[in-house]
Amino acid sequence: MMLTSKKFAGAILALFSLPAFAQTVDGPGCKIDPVSPSVGADIPLTYFGPPPSSVDKRLVGPLQLLNSGALDKQAGTITIPLYRGAMSDGRNVWYVLTDTTDQGNAELLGLNYAPKLHYAATGRGVRTATLTKGGILIFDQGTVDFRPARRVVPGAGSSPFPPVAAEPGSVGDSQYSPLVRITNSGGHIYNAPIIAFGATAEQISFPRGSPNYALVHDQVLRIDPKAGTVTLALAPGFSFGKPVLYLSLDASAALPAALEGATFAQALQDISVGGADGAFSAVERLYLALNGPRGCENPQRQGLESALMDGRRPLNILGGIPFVATDYSPLWDVNMGAWTDDAIAKGYRSRLIDEFQFLGMVQGGFMTGPGGAPFGSAGFIVNCPIVFKFL
Repeated sequence: MMLTSKKFAGAILALFSLPAFAQTVDGPGCKIDPVSPSVGADIPLTYFGPPPSSVDKRLVGPLQLLNSGALDKQAGTITIPLYRGAMSDGRNVWYVLTDTTDQGNAELLGLNYAPKLHYAATGRGVRTATLTKGGILIFDQGTVDFRPARRVVPGAGSSPFPPVAAEPGSVGDSQYSPLVRITNSGGHIYNAPIIAFGATAEQISFPRGSPNYALVHDQVLRIDPKAGTVTLALAPGFSFGKPVLYLSLDASAALPAALEGATFAQALQDISVGGADGAFSAVERLYLALNGPRGCENPQRQGLESALMDGRRPLNILGGIPFVATDYSPLWDVNMGAWTDDAIAKGYRSRLIDEFQFLGMVQGGFMTGPGGAPFGSAGFIVNCPIVFKFL
C-alpha cells in the first residue's frame, strides 16, 4: 500500500467522516468513543443526569479542551480560527493557535494552557515574531514548503514497519518551529503551526473541502480565509484510560512526519527529550505500540503496524492532559514499545489505554524497545495539541 498526498486526503476523509466512529460501519477495533451508559441498565439514556464534568472539569465526562472553535466529535474534526501573518519580506504566513504560556489569554481565546513551553526556548526550539498594527504577526524566521507529496510505502510481507518509503508532505526549513515567542507583547510563547505559506487567500480558499495539498497542511479538510477558519482532522487516542481526540501537526523527524501527515519541523530537534517528568522539561511522554493487534474487527487493535496496513490511526497513549494531570505539553516525546515474541505467544498482547498500564508491561518484560532494544525515548517529538476527552 502506498499513500500519496491525494490518496492520503481521501484516507483522512474516510477515516474522519461520520462512519469512522459509528458502530454500524467500523468494527470495535477502530473505535474509541465510549458506549452509552444505558447499556445493561434498567432505565433509558434520557434518565441519566448530566455528566460530572459539566459540574467540575476535573471529574469524569466529556470535555472540550481546545475551545477556540466548533468540535464535531463524531466526524473527528475541529474548525478553528485561521490567522494571517507575514514574513519580513511580505510573504503570507497562514497559521493556527492551539496552546500558550499565557494563562489569561489561554482562557480568553479558548487555547490550552501549557506553561512547559517556556522550556522549549533552547536553540531553534522557539522562533520569534513581532506584533504589528492590526494584530498581524511578522515572523523573523521559519518557512514551510507544502509542495512535496506525502508518500508512505509499508514494508513487504508481515512486517510493514519500517516502511520502504516515508516522505512527509510538508517540510519546514532549518529554522521552522511551530512555537513562536511574541517579542514585543509580553514575551509569551504560542504554539502556532503553519497551515499554508506564501499563498494568497484566493489560492488556498477551499471552504467546501478538497483542498490542494501542494498549498496547505495535510490535516486540512476545509479552509476558508475569507471567513477566517480552517477545519482540521483529529486523531483518536487515550490518556490515563480516557479516550481523547488530538491534532497532529508537526514532528521533529521525517519518518513520524510522513506517518502522521504532519510537517517535518527540523528546529524541534533542539528541544531535549528523555526527561519528560523532570524540571525544565518542555515535553510530555506519548506511548506508541509498534506491533499491537491488527484489524478493525479486533477490539484489541492498536499500533503502528496496524495503522500502516489498514490506513487507520495507531491509537497512541498520551501522558498528562489538562484537568487530568498538571504536566501537559503539546510537545510529545514518543516512546515506542514492541511486544515480545514470548508475550505474543502467551496471549498477553492487547490494547493498552493508560500510561502506567503500558509501563507495567515494559517492567514485566512483555514489551521492549523496537528490535529488543531498551525501552525509552525514540528521540523525536510530535506536536499534538489535545482537543477533547470523552470521559
